[in-house]
Amino acid sequence: MAIYSLDPIVDPRWSEFVDRHASASIVHTPEWLCALKRTYGYRPVVYTTSAPGSTLTNGAVLCRVSSWLTGRRWVSLPFTDHCELLVDSREREAEILEALHQAGSRERLRYIELRALGLQQPENSDWKVEATYCLHVLDLQPSLDDIFRATHKTAVQQAIRRAEREQLEYSDGRSEALLDEFYRLLLLTRRRHNLPPQPIQWFRNLIVSVGDRLKIRVASKDGKTVASILTFQWGDTIHYKYGCSDAQFHNLGGIAMLLWKTIQEGKASGARGLDFGRSDLDNPGLITFKDRWGAKQSVLSYVRHSRQPAKHAGAGRGARLAQQVFARMPDEMLVAAGRLLYRHIA
Repeated sequence: MAIYSLDPIVDPRWSEFVDRHASASIVHTPEWLCALKRTYGYRPVVYTTSAPGSTLTNGAVLCRVSSWLTGRRWVSLPFTDHCELLVDSREREAEILEALHQAGSRERLRYIELRALGLQQPENSDWKVEATYCLHVLDLQPSLDDIFRATHKTAVQQAIRRAEREQLEYSDGRSEALLDEFYRLLLLTRRRHNLPPQPIQWFRNLIVSVGDRLKIRVASKDGKTVASILTFQWGDTIHYKYGCSDAQFHNLGGIAMLLWKTIQEGKASGARGLDFGRSDLDNPGLITFKDRWGAKQSVLSYVRHSRQPAKHAGAGRGARLAQQVFARMPDEMLVAAGRLLYRHIA
């Protein structure tokens, strides 16, 4: 079977294909890929068995990442929790994987990484499971009352009621003022974890590219922003992508209120699921937080075709050392570190 490649930003067939494919999500869209390209310089490509000029029936989208610091590789997709291979059969999936395998060897890439749910690891090949995560998705089909009753009484229900008693103010949109408040809290949150924030230009490019599918949600108390989340909606799924808060106001229930608003609006718009995203298996606090909303867990595995085995122990030591350095940086340097480093760590 012949394999072809196309530019998903330029070729109109890709947008039409994504619009009609049941497994497609916001991350497959040309708009999302444009934001990645504008922010980080990544070049997207789609591999398909559909010949040029014909209607697309399948496709795997990846980004070419070229870094002097971390090497050349293809990732599907950078800064994405999961990106499905849009295929119509296991046979086509295997053909595309084999084509990627050959391309990676031919171009001497450091690795190719696929972040797809339900991807079957090919037998007798160099594709290996690189990492495993926990994915949470909340079913929005039950009634609001049933969804609320299924949440944790203390961590969720009482937090939502506390936000109501405190009369937290709610606002949403995509304005520069809301982005500034979101980013201020993102910097606070990332600093608590000794990590740099994502470049603010990433969020600006998403707002321009994705438009009204993106929403910044903000909770305020007496005019001061205390919590914020950033969500996307595509088809019948809402994606909770980023959350941040001011730790001194955690007891006010800001994040709980924002998520409950998201659920209420999702139900009103006909959404059937809220994707809470991935969690590291060694982060029980985050997993418990999502469990308490009644979200269902599933296993998310990333697979790689790699020229050489990963060195996890060294990477772990490097990450811990980097966090020690980040912890000592003033805010301006931490933001600058994010602008410099994120394009290398997709």
